[in-house]
Amino acid sequence: MQVLNAVAQFERDLLIERTQSGLRRAKFEGKTLGRPSTLSEGQKQDVREDLAKEMSVSAIARKFGTSRQTIMRVRDESSRSVRP
Repeated sequence: MQVLNAVAQFERDLLIERTQSGLRRAKFEGKTLGRPSTLSEGQKQDVREDLAKEMSVSAIARKFGTSRQTIMRVRDESSRSVRP
């Protein structure tokens, strides 16, 4: 059983190493990882303008047909980029 366990652990380590190598290569090639954004850059700018007008997050989410969390993420991205 110990031999089988050692072989399984070795295979697991190889799998992790190959996965990490592939992710590094993809990032190096400039590929974006993860799920595509729900909002386009133009829509994100419209969200920022609506937030500046003090429109509620819920109202903006309904306007763009997305979740409140998406709107809050756009809000947080813009506040991070303004900070020094």
